[in-house]
Amino acid sequence: MELTPVQLFAVWALPVLFAITVHEVAHGWVASLFGDKTAFILGRLTLNPAKHVDLLGTIIVPGALLLLGGPVFGWAKPVPINAFNLRHPKRDMALIAAAGPAANFIMAILWGGIAKVGILLLHRDFPGALAISYMGQAGMAINIFLIVLNLLPLPPLDGGHILMGILPKKLSAKISLIAPFGFFVVIALLAFGLLGAIVNPGARFLHGIVASIWML
Repeated sequence: MELTPVQLFAVWALPVLFAITVHEVAHGWVASLFGDKTAFILGRLTLNPAKHVDLLGTIIVPGALLLLGGPVFGWAKPVPINAFNLRHPKRDMALIAAAGPAANFIMAILWGGIAKVGILLLHRDFPGALAISYMGQAGMAINIFLIVLNLLPLPPLDGGHILMGILPKKLSAKISLIAPFGFFVVIALLAFGLLGAIVNPGARFLHGIVASIWML
């Protein structure tokens, strides 16, 4: 069954909002564990999407990509982190960065469970079962895509911060110089149709893991 644009938006809206919101909250929560309470003080350790929504990254870009049939991704307002408050800044920043993709993996598993429930209800002709199934699959897809995308070793993506936490200081400093241009690299990859080719192999691997958990 092919969904209309309105149905597509309805199915994807909640998974995208949660994927991006929980991702950012995970960064802030782990930062608070390591001594930086900045996100907490500014009221960003909340699951209220309104606190995290970026008009361009959370609404316009994902919506446009969805309608164009491209890979759906987006971003929220980054949770503020002050590295000077961390006990072990280099190590802690890497772990804080890893928290976002880890949260997305947990959400992918949970959405997989929702997709499974939708399929089971579909067999029983339960009203709304198809919508539940589609939303679960959308939740799996967006979270898995965000995991692989964010783990690319390119600052300012999470993978870039993890890489800088692992590398020696001098090399880490050189990698950090890429950060102001990293976002434009991602946009260029998307514009030339290369982003999907880079992300899809890892996304298929993770999708297989989540699907096997729920026998989808």
